Order: sequence, then C-alpha cells, then structure tokens
Amino acid sequence: MNKILVTGAGGFIGSHLVEALLHRGERVRAFVHYNSFNNWGWLEALPAALLREIEIFTGDIRDPNGVYEAMEGISTVYHLAALIAIPFSYHSPDSYVETNIKGTLNVLQSAKRRNVKRVLVTSTSEVYGTAQYIPIDEKHPFQGQSPYSATKIGADRLAESFYRSFNLPVTIVRPFNTYGPRQSARAIIPTIITQLLNGFTEIKLGNVTPTRDFVYVRDTVKGFIRIAESPKTIGEEINIATEKEISIGSIASILIDSINPAAKIISEDERIRPEKSEVNRLCGSGKKIRRLTGWEPEFSFEEGIRKTLEWFRDPNNIKMYKAGIYNV
Repeated sequence: MNKILVTGAGGFIGSHLVEALLHRGERVRAFVHYNSFNNWGWLEALPAALLREIEIFTGDIRDPNGVYEAMEGISTVYHLAALIAIPFSYHSPDSYVETNIKGTLNVLQSAKRRNVKRVLVTSTSEVYGTAQYIPIDEKHPFQGQSPYSATKIGADRLAESFYRSFNLPVTIVRPFNTYGPRQSARAIIPTIITQLLNGFTEIKLGNVTPTRDFVYVRDTVKGFIRIAESPKTIGEEINIATEKEISIGSIASILIDSINPAAKIISEDERIRPEKSEVNRLCGSGKKIRRLTGWEPEFSFEEGIRKTLEWFRDPNNIKMYKAGIYNV
C-alpha cells in the first residue's frame, strides 16, 4: 500500500480529507502544526478508533527540514497547509508569504527530492478576484485583491514551475467556497450560525451583496481524491465548483429563517473589506473537473446547510466557537 501525506491535516478541509482517506483504507500521515499543547486540531474530533490509524507528524510547513522528513516513504501529497483568513492578511502579510509561498516551496522541493508520485497543491477561488466573466474557468485572469490571494497566486505559479521545469507530477486544485462541519469561525456560514444559535438577535456581518459558489466539504474532498486518482490531471489546475452562486445576504436570510426569524442583520465597518479588495462575485466552472475525473457534487446547497446546522446544534461542537467577537 502507498502512504499519503496530508499537510494542514488538522484544519477544516484537511481533517475531512484524512477521514475520507482512512475510510478508503489508505495509510495516512497527517502533518499538523506544532504547538506546545500538542493539539492536533480537528483531527481530535474523529472517533478514537479512526484517530489511532493516523500517523501524526507535528512540524511547521515553513521548515524545510521537517517537511523533508515528513515526506519520507510518501507516494502522494495533498498540500493543504496555509494561512487563509483574508482580514488577517491585511495585518500580517509577511506571515502569509512565509507560510503560503515558502511553505509550498518546501513541499515542492521535498517532493522532488523524494520522487513523490503525485503532488496536489491547494489553491483558492480568491486568486481570480472579482469575476470578469461567469462561470469562471481555469483560463480566467488572476488578480491579487488581498495579500492572502496574492500569496496563493505565487504558490500556484511555483507549483506550475516545478511541473514545467522538473516534470514534478503536480496538480493545482482550486476549491471554491467550501463549507460544512468544522469550518473555522472566520468563515461566513459559521459566523452567522454561531451568532444565531447563541441567541443573538442582531447578526453582525460585513458586506452582504457579494456572491459565492459554495461547495459542501464532502464534495470538495471527493474532488481532491478524484483528481489524485486520474493521470489526466497531472500538470493541470482544476476548479472544484458547482456553477451556482448565492449572495451572503441570501445565506443569512435562509439561516435566520431556520433558526430565529426575529433576528436582523447589522453591518459593521470593521468586517467590510477595503473597496478595491472586495471580491464581489465568484461562480466557478466545473467543466474541467467533470471532463477529467467525472466528479459531480452530491450535495445540494440546501442539504449541505442542513447537515452543517445539525453539526453546529451539538453543544459539544458549538462551544468551540467564540460567537460574541469578530473572528479575524
């Protein structure tokens, strides 16, 4: 059996990916960020029997020595480790360069030295900026509208260069807005849900007019795995998208109606992106992933929201979130 490395394994998508790979019978090494509490992030939410099957590797994606060590005996790398919060990237852009660009370089260099068979580098729909046309396909121009998106563009182009320069079997995987259980509090859907479930009647948000293409996390994970399985995807960059868009305001209305119809939306200036940084519209084309892998989303937005709400309604889950503050 081949061994798989997942970086960013303790995060939202990473923990779901590790779980899915284990259910498929894969051998998984989970790269989690070292911390003095020895906390493995959302992996600790997995059943104990499943958690025992994971080989945990604690390290720092910015450290080339640790990344190289983690890559020993690995056939496939899913590289998800990144700093992702857009507001925090305004505050600390240097850390995004170190983590997202240098961290990706460490993964690429180590994979090249270890002769890894497949490398999947995780991108983001934010690299496109506000849509110049809809649906956004993989030929859409890139636009760095935040330090976060700029560093992801840089990481993507590094990945492309290693494919073209060294024939490293790289694929750039570009999920649109993934949502579901375990998503961090800085994302819009958990922001709304946690305020509502904690009894807030004034739901504090930023700009509610932008639209996004939301993909349920299990569909995103299935996309990653399908891409890794197909030799046709090597050297490509591939969207994971539903080709449907919904505004932030519409999502808020749906959740308010489901939880507390008396609640109302309040706009807070601190939650609004700078005007030229706001990405007003994202709706991705899924034509390429369907053609190369046969992937189709299994979950409608309504079903995904229902499953997400069920998870957040569990007191053991929602207690992990700080609903009363702006989670940058």
